[in-house]
Amino acid sequence: MNQRKDAFRLQYRLSAVINRLPMFWSIMHLRARFLPRGFTLRPVLHRLRGVKIHSSVYIGDDVDLAEAYPEAVEIHEGATIATRCTIIALTKGPGRIVIGRAAAIGAGCLIVCASGQTLTIGEGAVISAGSTVSHSIPPYTLCGTPRIKGFGKLTTPFRTAATYGEFRRSVQPIRVTKEEGERS
Repeated sequence: MNQRKDAFRLQYRLSAVINRLPMFWSIMHLRARFLPRGFTLRPVLHRLRGVKIHSSVYIGDDVDLAEAYPEAVEIHEGATIATRCTIIALTKGPGRIVIGRAAAIGAGCLIVCASGQTLTIGEGAVISAGSTVSHSIPPYTLCGTPRIKGFGKLTTPFRTAATYGEFRRSVQPIRVTKEEGERS
């Protein structure tokens, strides 16, 4: 009899009901993303969504933290994520993103992880504003991108590729001649 009562209580706990409401997580994501400046509530709301956030983490305005798979993101102590960053742990399947202790991510960065992979931003690493990160960054490294340029031709567009691996195999490198290399 007691097992039946316990099972009944567990079934109607608030958390059990909330976990069945995908809309709740979308609302929490939007609230965390657009809270006014100075609120320390932002990391708390992301924790409620399932993001693993340790203590004293700063998350700036309009930061998009893995809406589809929040549990795939882990942010360690003292990390800073500046305004308008996007962290996506999903490319044709979930991946995992780990942001190390005291790492700093500049404004407008895009961090994307491939399916089944773990992208790690090392302890104390700094990523300059506007950078796109798709591979792991070693600890205590300053990184950023020079101006944008093409580096490959595609034989299969991303949307039509069945897997991320198929898409990567379709990229053919652009050969740079000596004359073009000297000009840039």
